[in-house]
Amino acid sequence: MSFKESLEPIFKRLPAVTGPEGHVHFKNKMMWTLGILMLYFILANVPLFGLSADSIDLFEQYRAFFAGASGSMMLLGIGPIVTASIVLQLLVGADVIKLDMSDPSDQAFFQGAQKFMVFVMIVLEALPQIVGGYILPDMGVADALGVSAGVVTFIIFIQICIGGVLILFMDEIVSKWGIGSGVGLFIVAGVSQQIVTGLINWKLDDTGLPIGVLPKWIYIVQNVGADYLFSGEGLSFMLISGGILALVTTVVIFLMVVYVESMRIEIPLSHSAVKGARGRFPVKLIYASVLPMILVRALQANLQMIGVLLSGRGITILGEYQGSTPINGIMYYINPINSPYDWIPSLVRESFTSSGAPVPATWQIGLHVLVDATFLIVGGIIFALFWIETTGMGAKPTAQKVFNSGMQIPGFRRNVGSIEKVMIRYIPKVTIIGGAFIGALTLVASMLGTLGGAGGTGLLLAVSIVYRLYEDIASEQMMEMHPMVRSLFGRE
Repeated sequence: MSFKESLEPIFKRLPAVTGPEGHVHFKNKMMWTLGILMLYFILANVPLFGLSADSIDLFEQYRAFFAGASGSMMLLGIGPIVTASIVLQLLVGADVIKLDMSDPSDQAFFQGAQKFMVFVMIVLEALPQIVGGYILPDMGVADALGVSAGVVTFIIFIQICIGGVLILFMDEIVSKWGIGSGVGLFIVAGVSQQIVTGLINWKLDDTGLPIGVLPKWIYIVQNVGADYLFSGEGLSFMLISGGILALVTTVVIFLMVVYVESMRIEIPLSHSAVKGARGRFPVKLIYASVLPMILVRALQANLQMIGVLLSGRGITILGEYQGSTPINGIMYYINPINSPYDWIPSLVRESFTSSGAPVPATWQIGLHVLVDATFLIVGGIIFALFWIETTGMGAKPTAQKVFNSGMQIPGFRRNVGSIEKVMIRYIPKVTIIGGAFIGALTLVASMLGTLGGAGGTGLLLAVSIVYRLYEDIASEQMMEMHPMVRSLFGRE
């Protein structure tokens, strides 16, 4: 018995959400999607029982695209799901695990392996934070219950694991019974909340200014003189600290992503049995969507977690940390750029000086930007190629889907091989160009900053996911009105 055959029975016994036996009405899909969204917000606001206020959130700067909430049941967010996907995509891409993703049985094995890996990653991402002393028990709760700190710590660990499992099955419910994917839905929810907070939050930050852009402007108008605001220093202050740059970046990135999502190459199709029935197969510029950017940032996040844990043990060979932020070493260079305070020398100097850390040299700041650009652009290309192969969006499975729908490419013989040759001309090249482009766009957005600290990656993900969710809803409505279209897409 092969290794794969020995694991298949285990994967089949894993708990799973039962899929619908027939067509799910559009209204029911919307109800499931909205219900899961409400449950996510509820869980994101349920604090972990027994957690100390002195705990450190290792993934604080990754919250926008990990769809998690500090100190809540959603502490891990989609981190375990994304990390499991990274591990499996790398193993399959490197042929360590040999799978043909066009084979339904191999697809089922991949999905089972991914779910198993998610359970493993929930433990592997929660346990180091507890053992490393970053997630701390509240001694007041321990004393009130009459138990030791270790018992409270175990209770916290169980709550984190339950939250990780819940978000896995919530994602599965949306994928099978709702519209779009749960992962995308949770990202949009988290980023949207940060953007709204970044607009209207009246709470004061460390500088004494309101966090929200609108309250900040009101405060500045009431308390700062016009002569200062129109000086060079005042304009710089308003541009960066006043949030104007973040607001402009957020609007421009939103419009740009919507525009780029509409850019596509359309391959003409005709029906082999119905004369005059024609259509087009769109190959979008962002063919793999922006989800590979999650994989890139998740890879950086997990590398940073390793660095934090080693630094906490006194092993500083990879770099030293202040809280969860690296201040030198290799980890400083692979830390994602999130705002102008990470790459403009004067602002980097201000940020490091205020925290009491040694200020990096200008060449080190430049190298930091170069390394992050390499991660985003090269990583975007690699993960985009892995993504289309492991999700059935490659040339071969796409050609098979077109053939099974009864369509063919005019001027070519009606067989899978002919359709595949045409798909190979476009899909891999567009995927590479799209992966590099979205990586560069993410870098620019991250360098300029966004409202609410959502980050360039988070904003790009949210806008792209919302756009595709809009397309999914439009597609579902069309199939609801025209049942014949469902058969074209292989739906019941």
